[in-house]
Amino acid sequence: MRLGDRPEGNPYLAGCPTRHILDRIGDRWTVLVVGVLSEGTARFSELRRRVDGISQKMLTQTLRELERDGLVSRTVHAEVPVRVEYSLTPAGRSLTGPLKALEDWSVEHLHAVLTARQAYDGDHAV
Repeated sequence: MRLGDRPEGNPYLAGCPTRHILDRIGDRWTVLVVGVLSEGTARFSELRRRVDGISQKMLTQTLRELERDGLVSRTVHAEVPVRVEYSLTPAGRSLTGPLKALEDWSVEHLHAVLTARQAYDGDHAV
């Protein structure tokens, strides 16, 4: 495919690249990192502190993949010590609305989901 060609996406087809994009934006770490960056530029240490439970390795991998996909930009400031900041690109900012809707849905439906799980587990106890 040449640069500038726009393939038609169909995530229901096994070989379609849109599946990889959905994997990326549906990943829990992506949702949380984009959520933090939606509030503004952040350094690695701030991201790690604000996304409780993420390992250094997973945060590094997530940021690299988001940068590769054009959703996050990485800026290195030539200072001593070197300062690196991450921010959302325009494409990354366009994700904040849909991802915020998922976050809001999970909070709003938390009790109903937990109740359903408890009922299911009780009905399916061995």
